[in-house]
Amino acid sequence: MENGQKQSHINWFPGHMTKALREMEQNIKLVDLVIYVLDARAPYSCVNPKFTQVIKNKPILYVLNKADLADDNQTQKWQNFFQTKNSLCVILNSTHTNSTKIIQEKIKILLKDKLQKYNNKGVVMPSRAMVIGVPNCGKSTLINNLCGKYKATTGNKPGVTKGTQWVKVFGNIELLDTPGTLWPSFENQELAKNLAYIGSIKDEVLDISELALDFIEKMKKEYPLLFEQRYSIKFTNQTPVEVLEEVCKNRKFVIKGGETDWERGSFAILDDFRKGRLGKITLDKKENINKSSIN
Repeated sequence: MENGQKQSHINWFPGHMTKALREMEQNIKLVDLVIYVLDARAPYSCVNPKFTQVIKNKPILYVLNKADLADDNQTQKWQNFFQTKNSLCVILNSTHTNSTKIIQEKIKILLKDKLQKYNNKGVVMPSRAMVIGVPNCGKSTLINNLCGKYKATTGNKPGVTKGTQWVKVFGNIELLDTPGTLWPSFENQELAKNLAYIGSIKDEVLDISELALDFIEKMKKEYPLLFEQRYSIKFTNQTPVEVLEEVCKNRKFVIKGGETDWERGSFAILDDFRKGRLGKITLDKKENINKSSIN
């Protein structure tokens, strides 16, 4: 839906993502491992099925990023979920200075055999990793933290990184930054909504009011107290429409003629969630997902 037309069925796969997947497939043979960045608020929704074809049997370091915004209990469960025989998982807030030191340690563990092999031969070889993830998951911020410099382009919106770029970081490690990439079709619209909530899908292609109503319904079921505390309201038997109306009324979001400004209210609610003003929230509940579903 690159033309920007709004519709109820969420889908967004601009042309540069097709190119990005193709370049990943070409470059995967150049790297020793994959750093898979996931938004800790929706880690399962951030698992791109197209990446599975790209990664193949490479070791994976999963990064549960933006963990400061997510439900701590759920984040611990997801860390255990993503750690397998060929993968490790770290919990991170990459905006904090020096928070990425743990990445260095885990890379050395995953590449221990290769590093030992070259060390025995007295050869110094660079280790290369490809950094992948959906849009707006914090890949470029993570890379800049690892570098200690602003080498990768960042932005709090999807689609900032448009092409691959090699970046040298600590020691003898080189990272290949890649554009945030989704997949051509969302069969599961609940996952698509989660990606939309966290800002991985361009707001311009979404019906924001409809999205906010869905988000209110989700909060009513899963985090009612956080939502009620933020907006000084009570869910009781109110519908999402009535809740949105009340939020708009309390915030004095009105347009000419005294009508409720739904769009402004909808953006405000989603922005409050994305900026962590609602509290620590995880949209994907680990207990609802089977281990086999990411293979």
